Amino acid sequence: MSRNMLQNLLLAMRQLPDPAFRRPLFFGALGALAGLAGLAWLSAWGLGAVAGGDGWLAAAAAAAGVVLVAVAAWWLFIPLLLAVAGLFLDGVAEAVERRHYPSLPPPQGASTAVQAWGAAVMAAKLVGLTLVLLPLSLLLPVVGVVILWAVAAIFLGEGLFEGVALRRMGRAAADALRRRRRFAIWGLGAALALLAAVPLLNLLVPVLGTAAMTHLLHRSA
Repeated sequence: MSRNMLQNLLLAMRQLPDPAFRRPLFFGALGALAGLAGLAWLSAWGLGAVAGGDGWLAAAAAAAGVVLVAVAAWWLFIPLLLAVAGLFLDGVAEAVERRHYPSLPPPQGASTAVQAWGAAVMAAKLVGLTLVLLPLSLLLPVVGVVILWAVAAIFLGEGLFEGVALRRMGRAAADALRRRRRFAIWGLGAALALLAAVPLLNLLVPVLGTAAMTHLLHRSA
């Protein structure tokens, strides 16, 4: 972990008690849990219906669906969390800038709606890739987990950085800046992906990542 990346993470962690961080934390967790509960119910219902709907075979299929979703939930929780929390992360970036970079002019980039849509698209891509790679992680646990972690690192890093960059600039400029700083972004994304694997601490990933990426944006300017 580079010194700058560590500093960005530490600055973000020190601001976690900020009231602006609570709303995305609460609604993101609530929405992700609701999404996983719905997915578990649909899987159990679908497998039970395929197996015949009644009897021990249907019950076994329904139980298998719940177990499968429980395994998938380990990797799907973060994209679901990001999709919901993305609606509220603009306030996190604003709080970081207000505390650490008060001389910045008001943001003139993309609207909150555009940022939220970007977070939803990132989450959808991450869900899709996770579902594709999940069988590999079951067949080849070590290789599969490493690949899933690398994919999560890239998507988390680029998605969160894009969200904070779009507050300050247009799409073309944000994309160009993301490409120039991709190794720093991927490194920070890798640290966040590791945090995402720890129950309860994974709830902090959207707000902590947004705050750290805001520091990366302005401290590397």
